[in-house]
Amino acid sequence: MEYTALLEKQIIGRLRIDNPWWTLGSVPDFYADMKPRLYLDVFYPLVKDIDLRRATVLMGPRRVGKTVMMYHSIQQLIKEGTDPQNIIYINVEAPIYNKIFLETLLHLACEILGKDPSTEAMYVFYDEIQYLKDWEVELKSLVDSYLKIKFIASGSAAAELKKKSDESGAGRFTDFHLPPLTFYEYVHLKGYSDLCQIRNYSWSGAITQIPRAIDITLLNNLFIRVFSSMFQN
Repeated sequence: MEYTALLEKQIIGRLRIDNPWWTLGSVPDFYADMKPRLYLDVFYPLVKDIDLRRATVLMGPRRVGKTVMMYHSIQQLIKEGTDPQNIIYINVEAPIYNKIFLETLLHLACEILGKDPSTEAMYVFYDEIQYLKDWEVELKSLVDSYLKIKFIASGSAAAELKKKSDESGAGRFTDFHLPPLTFYEYVHLKGYSDLCQIRNYSWSGAITQIPRAIDITLLNNLFIRVFSSMFQN
């Protein structure tokens, strides 16, 4: 696709659509109202640490919640006081971004915001980054060039992403693998966390923590519901 003034105008329009917090100050309610995955507590500190000179690469199969995890991270950044206009989200999968360099997209977003990427402390999220050829080379260059920006990327082709991350991102990328939803998380997301409680038991002179079901029948029914849905899909 030839890069033209019209294409640039369309890209700027798409960037505005994908970053509603620039004007509204918050992520869309669709994402804000979702319960976060429990892995957010482990992932978010990697996002937040802007002093760590590494990009965070979120890997996992499709439909495990990588995009939602990004939105929840953005929501938390804003909640903790980060200026919403210092947060940029770019879905690399969008056809309009086809073959456009990551750095070009960064600069266009900064032009919209009136920001200087070489001096501003910012967070930049690249979603589904595997759609860009040689993404790992570009991302490494960005990490080395923009010392005040924390880059976070996600991708669905986990095995290939991991290989490229190891080869080109050594010392520059921190990989985070998001697994499919676990039954424990399912129970949590459905609001049944109180069905299991951790109890302390004495065993061979030591205290051991063991989960205990409060309502084993309901817990079994939830498990059967999840197991059945796997075959229906």
